[in-house]
Amino acid sequence: MSRLSITRKWPLLAGLLCITPSPATLAHDAGDWFTRFGVAHVAPNDDSGDVGGFPGNGVSVDDATGVGISISYMYTDNWGFELLGALPFEHDINGEGAALSGLGKIASTKQLPPTLLVNYYPQTGWKGWHPYVGAGLNYTAFFDEDASGSLEAALGNTDVTLDDSVGLALQLGIDWDWQDNWFVNAALWYIQIDTTAELEFAGGPATGGAAGQTEVDVDIDPWVLMLGLGYRF
Repeated sequence: MSRLSITRKWPLLAGLLCITPSPATLAHDAGDWFTRFGVAHVAPNDDSGDVGGFPGNGVSVDDATGVGISISYMYTDNWGFELLGALPFEHDINGEGAALSGLGKIASTKQLPPTLLVNYYPQTGWKGWHPYVGAGLNYTAFFDEDASGSLEAALGNTDVTLDDSVGLALQLGIDWDWQDNWFVNAALWYIQIDTTAELEFAGGPATGGAAGQTEVDVDIDPWVLMLGLGYRF
């Protein structure tokens, strides 16, 4: 490359340096408060028991995507607390097995997963990068459960309820200093969510018109990935 062509590129390089955020503007220090928010994807790693009265038949839970948000406080330079929340996630529940798979979607539910975590931030020396790991407790509340049309065609009018869950949560994340008090965040969680789904039905073709109730235990245990931004107060 000629000296002339390099010289012509200097204005462009200078302009890029002016608009590129400095990764040295942020730090996570004792006493800091910050929030993280972004798009969260919930991917169940589900395992179902048999639906009562239908041996060999269970259920599966579909993925869901929504908005995640958390607030954190740095207790020391290395340790912090984080409260994770979200807007409600909605999941479809599908029948599995010879008797239920033909029904496809059998129900839907919404859930909120407030989670309290203790995070550790190692001093890595990576300028502008702040990895962390955490562990804590999750409480998942299920609501707005709704039986599908295909399930009610088989069982008659059906009420579906899911028990709330308390379980362990693990976290791995990283922040990258962007500009001023802003940073980019990526985080991955594994959350233990175990529930029992209870169905109370009026009776339909699948039950010979007899009313009754049944239940199924489901380990949802999702992986949750969130990508977004953070802001330090």
